[in-house]
Parts: sequence; structure tokens; C-alpha cells
Amino acid sequence: MSRYIITGGNQLKGEVSIRGAKNASFKQIIASMLTNKTVSLNNIPQISDVKITLSIAKSLGCQAKQIGEHCLELTTPKINKSIVPSGTGEKSRTSFMFVAPLLARTGTATIPSPGGDKLGNRPLDRLFDCFSQMNIKTSEKENEITFNTDKIIGTHYTFTKPSHTVTEVIIMTAVLAQGETIIDNAALEPEIDDLILMLNEMGAKIERDPSNNKRITIQGVSLLNGTEHSVICDRNEIVTFACAALATKGSICILRIKPDVVKTFLDVIKKMGAEVKVGNDEICIQWVKPLTNIDIETGPEPMFMTDWQAIFTVLLTQTVGCSSLIETVFPNRFQHIENLKKMGGKFNFFNPPVKDPDNYYQFNKESDNPQYFHGVKIYGPTMLKPANFVISDLRAGASATVAALTAQGKSIIDGVEYIERGYEKLAERLSSLGANIEYIKT
Repeated sequence: MSRYIITGGNQLKGEVSIRGAKNASFKQIIASMLTNKTVSLNNIPQISDVKITLSIAKSLGCQAKQIGEHCLELTTPKINKSIVPSGTGEKSRTSFMFVAPLLARTGTATIPSPGGDKLGNRPLDRLFDCFSQMNIKTSEKENEITFNTDKIIGTHYTFTKPSHTVTEVIIMTAVLAQGETIIDNAALEPEIDDLILMLNEMGAKIERDPSNNKRITIQGVSLLNGTEHSVICDRNEIVTFACAALATKGSICILRIKPDVVKTFLDVIKKMGAEVKVGNDEICIQWVKPLTNIDIETGPEPMFMTDWQAIFTVLLTQTVGCSSLIETVFPNRFQHIENLKKMGGKFNFFNPPVKDPDNYYQFNKESDNPQYFHGVKIYGPTMLKPANFVISDLRAGASATVAALTAQGKSIIDGVEYIERGYEKLAERLSSLGANIEYIKT
């Protein structure tokens, strides 16, 4: 079990470059398997989620060549088998995305059942529903799901609730389908648009409706070519480094980014009193005065991203007054609060009064539980105390890291391999900003 030993209290100052997005890079590795031509992906982060995806891709027939630290050349001359290895459902919750290239090139796909996790179940009902309209049959057993088709046919599908990952799977499945596919109420995340850009570079015909950006139209093509593509910057890294700087009353310039992808976050911290200067491919953020409280609701793009809330909660412990944070995307995503309570944070859970919960919340109601809270009040400013943790979740791990940087004294975080799922060399990059952090790899 790997470990961070953090002696907090230092202001973070300096510059940091952002890596390619976790939530785009491993999906684009999968998308490269839609063609037998070579696809070069630049700005690929060195993180374990990418390594797991690459290992699955190789087992199915993908040939990968590492070029330098952050570039992959991927060629899949032939799909060797149509079964995603068992066990990968536990290692990678999005292993089901391999159904797209497997169905397109072999007509069949078997994947491990994704199951649930500590955030709540992640049902695939919307995917199954759309697939049934695309002439794709689904059969479920206890530990696996099998899909079969003799011809993928385009369809017109409307999401009852937008789904980031399922939108991407349908896009990848539809690019080689017969006829036209229209997706309404599609998700708006920039990682989806980066996938669309990559696929269009490969010869796909995909367009967001300029007058209705929740509509995506895909004209099926007979084959795709290779391309060279650079992965979009990681929004979660941007927010993590920004919150770490502000929570320690420091300043940071964040480089190699598209500022528009975190506009919602930047608007929030400016409202709280942070100084924000935006350039073409960089932002500079500085703590100049005590930050004020704010009320936040997570939600699909362009709302406040659910992946940000665990890290942002740490910053809210350092603001003046009572803030509130409502989670609408997952039914159970406040595990990180227990770590912050251990450090002296002051919180009060609640469930907001909602007239129409079926439409307000993005998760399916059967995933909910009367024991879950969907809102939390955060009281600040609080002088956090150092503590020791064993983490088992990526975002909770990042939250604990930022909290430990804020606290005066020594904290120990075990299980940081979970952090390595989404952050490349996080300890090294935080150290370059002035953090006192020791990384012990086991």
C-alpha cells in the first residue's frame, strides 16, 4: 500500500502544467479500436486507469507502442476475441465501453457486469434501451452481459436523463452503423466533444446541432481511418491544483489548458473572492482575501461537476460562513466528509426539499436509499488538524491530500494508488509548488 506523508501549512505557489484528461484518454484508446488503421494519441497521462484500459485493449488485439512519456501509437489489425477479461469490471468501471468496437467489428461482445460501488449503482438501463433500438440484443447472467447483432442500425434515441459515458458509447457504436442515429438530451461534457473531434478526424460524420446542443447526429460510415489526436486537458486536475492553492492561501498559474472547460468553477471562485486571470491557454489564481461562503449544486455540464465536489469541500472549510453543497448526480458521494470530520471540519448533513425528485436528481430512484443524504452544510473557516487516513476512492483521496496540505502538522495517507488512477505524479508536482510531501511507493 503506497503512502503520502504530508506536513501541511505551506502556501502553494508556482506553475503547473495539466495532463490529458483521464475521462477522455482511456475512452479514446477504446475508440481507436474501431479501425484497423494506426491512431496516435498525444497528451496521454501516465495513470493507472489508462494502464488498465490499455491492458484490456491489448488482450483483445490492440497493438500499442509508447512514444516518449505521453504518446501512444495504437493499431488493432483484428479483434482477437469478443470477451472482455473477467475481473476488469472491478478494476475499470467503464470496461463496458469496449462493447462499441467489439460489436462494430465482430457483431458480439461479452463484458463483466459493472455492478455497484460506494457512489451507488451505475445502471446501464439507458444503454440497453438504446441498443434494443439499434438491433442489438442484450442478455444478462449473474457476472456478465452479452450483446449480439447481425447489423447495427441507426436510431433516434432520447435520454430521460443525460448520461456522459453512455452518450459516448452510443456515439462510438453508431459511427459504423447503417443509417442515421440521433441522440436527444445528450450530455454536454467537453470530453464528449473531444471524442467527437477525434472520431471525425478518423472519417466519422458526427455533429452537435448548433441550435440545440443537446442533439447529436451521427451518419453511419462504412469504415474509419487512422489519425493523430491530442487529448483534451483534465478538468479535475485544474480544479484540484486551484483548490489546493486557495486552501493554503497561495497562488498558482495553471498551464496547457482550455480555460473554457472550467468556466463554471472559475465563476464560482471569483464570486467567493479569489483573483482569477484568464489567458488563452492558462489561468492564474490567487488568494487575496478571505473567501466567502457559497451554495453549490452539482449536475451535468454546464453545472458544477460532481467530480469536483469532494476537493471543493476542503476549500469550503476555509471560507467565512456556512456553505451548502447538494449532490444530484450520485446518490451517495459524501464519503470524504468523514475524513474531514476527523480533521476537525464542521458539517451537517441534510436532504433538500425537492418537489420533483425524479427530475431533479440525475440518478435512478432505485439507486437511492433512505439512509443517504444528498446535501451537506459546511461551516468555516476551520483550522484543520493533521490526521492519518486509509483511502479507497480516487476523489476522496484527492480531497484528503488537499486537506492535509491545509492542516498544520503531519498527516499520513495510505492507499494512494487510488489517487494514481487519475493523477500523474501528483506528489512530485505538488512538491514543485512548495508542498512538503513524501511519496513512499510499495
